Amino acid sequence: MDEIEAALDEANVIRYAEYMRRMCDKTQFIVITHRRGTMEEADHLYGVTMQEKGVSKVIELDLDQAQRSIEND
Repeated sequence: MDEIEAALDEANVIRYAEYMRRMCDKTQFIVITHRRGTMEEADHLYGVTMQEKGVSKVIELDLDQAQRSIEND
């Protein structure tokens, strides 16, 4: 889904993200977003950056692993 929650206010972004979280045991979602509330409910984040003109780089963040690392520090 491509920025499906873009027009929502922050309270509804949180509701949308919580709904997606409840549904993730039944299905898998790939969501394109810029909204913090949606990203906070994700298990993994993938980003695409272009540090060099014409060369894209994909970066991944496993949020569960990152949280464990923070808690262990």
